[in-house]
Amino acid sequence: MNEPIPPLSATRGRPRSERAHQAILDAANEILEERGFVDLTIDEVAQRAGVSKATIYRRWPTKGTLVFEAFSADFLARQPLPNTGSLRIDLLTALRTWIRVVKGTVTGRTLVGLIAEVQRDSELAEVWREHFISRVRAQHRVMIDRAIERNEISADTDAEVLLDLVYGAAYHRLLQSHLALNDRFAQNVVDTVVAGVRTNDASTHAER
Repeated sequence: MNEPIPPLSATRGRPRSERAHQAILDAANEILEERGFVDLTIDEVAQRAGVSKATIYRRWPTKGTLVFEAFSADFLARQPLPNTGSLRIDLLTALRTWIRVVKGTVTGRTLVGLIAEVQRDSELAEVWREHFISRVRAQHRVMIDRAIERNEISADTDAEVLLDLVYGAAYHRLLQSHLALNDRFAQNVVDTVVAGVRTNDASTHAER
């Protein structure tokens, strides 16, 4: 189960008005739906939410951190952790779900925009690593840990590399749009990675 991400604004500035806070997030999501990350401005968010720009900046230091909070909770909630009893099926289920969430959607376009913004917004970069990347990877590692407990793969399997191979390929296709991001791709990636892990495990035992 995904743990909820605490509001990034919770420790910034004056005590929050929950109504204003939600109005700001709702306004940001409306603009993301209509025009996307690049065209979202703090001025328009403030106007739609009926608050001042200062109210927004007391909670979120940059546009990127605001969009991140508006985006992240829903994104993670739509990707529950599978537990099928098989590493291959767990990974395939998780990757298929991820593709459905991001392919040709506002969510996918927002994710791409945030990844680009991370490269130039140092405050967002810190939040991104702490509240998104580290949490997502910790959740995904559960699938690897379960496979190890089932003796499906070797205990010395590098979980970080395994996850990089699966999700690195997926993010590459999302960002580059050079080849199809579809079910055939998902199956090929997962089958290749799982076969490699199992082959390495078998080889290790054979050498012993």
